[in-house]
Amino acid sequence: MSDTAMNYDYTDATPEQMIATMREIIAGHKEARRHLQEVSQILKEVAEGREKDRLHLQETDQILKEVAKGRKEDRLRLQETDRILKEVAEGQKETRLQMQETDRQMKLTDKKFGELSNRFGELAEHLVIPNIKEKFNALGFTFVQASENIRITDLEDNCLAEIDILLENGSIVMVLEVKSKPGYKDVDAHIKRMEVIRRAADKRNDKRVFQGAIAGAIMSKEVRNHILKNGFYAIEQTGDTVKINIPEGFKARQW
Repeated sequence: MSDTAMNYDYTDATPEQMIATMREIIAGHKEARRHLQEVSQILKEVAEGREKDRLHLQETDQILKEVAKGRKEDRLRLQETDRILKEVAEGQKETRLQMQETDRQMKLTDKKFGELSNRFGELAEHLVIPNIKEKFNALGFTFVQASENIRITDLEDNCLAEIDILLENGSIVMVLEVKSKPGYKDVDAHIKRMEVIRRAADKRNDKRVFQGAIAGAIMSKEVRNHILKNGFYAIEQTGDTVKINIPEGFKARQW
């Protein structure tokens, strides 16, 4: 009961006053109950808010844990990537060293092959030179002079062409190119050499006919046919001497 009801003096009160007072008391109780309901609602909402905050905190904590886990996984991935990159770098270094070593070995092999090729060339020249004049003369030529390692130069002494072996008489000059193993490019180079020699002879008013020949210690059938097709005599090693191939219908080219 409210303080108003407890302290009210009902001695001289009329029934109407008592009823009015009771109504006030009842209204006061209703207002107090309404306030209590409002407070209760507020407390309920506060409790619900705290529950939501708690759930939010739990959710935030879960997110933070997942973020921390993700960062750990990222760190592990970075460590693995760094390891792989180091292995790749080491592999590239090893590959570079291997390539350098391979390049060195190839250069050494090329050098040795070049030296061996030169020795074969020298051997081929030694096989060709001793009796090549007699070999051609047996075919009807009358070469009286044989020279080797001839340089054709211009008026300023610039080298225009080099000749391995040169056979001469009063009307014909035979220009021999000697290779250990002649190839197609050697035939093409000899054609150009013959053209250079012809121009140089014209400047000296040398009217002799120039012909060419290619000699080889090792000569394939295809290369031999290419030599003959271009009008050169094909000279091949046979045992400790050489032979000149002149197939039927062969016509030597003249410059």
